Amino acid sequence: MMRSYLSKAAFLCCFLGVASILAAAQPPENGKPQVRTVTIPISIFTRQELKEKKAEEIIDAAELSVIEDKEPQQILSLRSTNDAPITLAILIQDEVTSSFNLQLKPIADFIKRLPEGSRVMVGYLRGGSLGIRQHFTKDLVKAADSLRVVSGSSAFAGTGPYAGVVSAVKRFEAMPAGRRAILVVSDGFDATEGEAPGSVLHAPDLERAIARAQRAGIAVYSFYFPTGLTENSTIRSIAGQAGLDRLAHETGGNSYSQGSGVPVTLQPFFDDIETALRRQFSLTYLSTHMEKGYHRVEVKSSNPEVTIRHPQGYYYR
Repeated sequence: MMRSYLSKAAFLCCFLGVASILAAAQPPENGKPQVRTVTIPISIFTRQELKEKKAEEIIDAAELSVIEDKEPQQILSLRSTNDAPITLAILIQDEVTSSFNLQLKPIADFIKRLPEGSRVMVGYLRGGSLGIRQHFTKDLVKAADSLRVVSGSSAFAGTGPYAGVVSAVKRFEAMPAGRRAILVVSDGFDATEGEAPGSVLHAPDLERAIARAQRAGIAVYSFYFPTGLTENSTIRSIAGQAGLDRLAHETGGNSYSQGSGVPVTLQPFFDDIETALRRQFSLTYLSTHMEKGYHRVEVKSSNPEVTIRHPQGYYYR
């Protein structure tokens, strides 16, 4: 565990971190590694500031602890990641209702405020496939200007965004290591295996999107926006939001919605993200689990007023 008193200056750090695993391991006398270092991003908030959407001057995070695969691990460091660039893909489902077109300016402004050196890709999802509007670029103004209005057609609605997310993950392979994230605007409703909530929540493309994003160290942040198929169906809307919630939660991101209807504005969602920007740290600890595969992680504080957001796990290869 680690004692941590966190100040505002230390919180001026980069947005939307994702888990990155350091390959270094500590060899014992028999020559076989028994521990390895793992680094994950965490954002630390008080319950009050989450409610009021504003950052406080000082937070007492008290005793921090890391649990991996239900076993405590040793924390090595907790450091600020001030203004570190991010590799970010913006994915927009083309079938969302045309009222989404009023939200283009908040998205463009958000892109322009990213840290210097960040890389942004803009793509549109149609019928589950990904169309690239702007390849990864450090020119944030160019990326913002590539945003276009959506068609609003419901011809391909119901195919969901998840196959397109899988395609977007592949685009990160040529990008440098570091902070990686995807922001997807979608209704989340994938009816390829049926419209029952359980079928949507475990759609094959959703399973693949989660697994591949975890392996690539990409956090997915989802904004729910209805299509013609979901805007008048509470059941479909709930099922779609559940899929987006799962995608975000299991990859270390966050999901945002305003009920089952059309959000009046996406600005509160970006306000929440920018609060996370000021509350983000890089946490490094020693893992005693050398097995390849998925490892579940939990980070806790002994201060009951503190909430910690972090990836739910990562893949070790």
